[in-house]
Amino acid sequence: MVETIQRMYEHLNWANLRILKTLETIENENEIKPALALFSHILLAEQVWFTRLNGDDSSHLPIWADVSLAACKKLVNQNQQNFNRLFSRLSDSNLEDSVTYKNSKGTAFNNSLRDILTHVALHGQYHRGQINQLLRADGYEPAVVDYIIFKR
Repeated sequence: MVETIQRMYEHLNWANLRILKTLETIENENEIKPALALFSHILLAEQVWFTRLNGDDSSHLPIWADVSLAACKKLVNQNQQNFNRLFSRLSDSNLEDSVTYKNSKGTAFNNSLRDILTHVALHGQYHRGQINQLLRADGYEPAVVDYIIFKR
């Protein structure tokens, strides 16, 4: 099972890089503001969840913030390194480990590591779809981020 989730994260990183490259091709920064807001949200949420998975307090980390495209590029790389480190020490039995964390409002929750990792991957996919919809509406070619394209 770790192998399947790890593949999801390989796809997640690949898709984030494709969105990043697409946004970098658009010269008018005002045209990408809504898409950039969603993209930075994906990356900030990945950072928040990784912090929680480490057992650290994430209350000081934003989930929504004005983040430059250059800062997003750094977040993509940092998040990939963080999750690669996490996967290097995981086994199938670890996936059922219970993780206790507090959300951004301070409410405590408890979920399995498997459920959290699945949530993070699906959360990003949802918002990348929104980004592509915004790009298409503004006349830009969206980034192809389908899993099957990644596997090809």
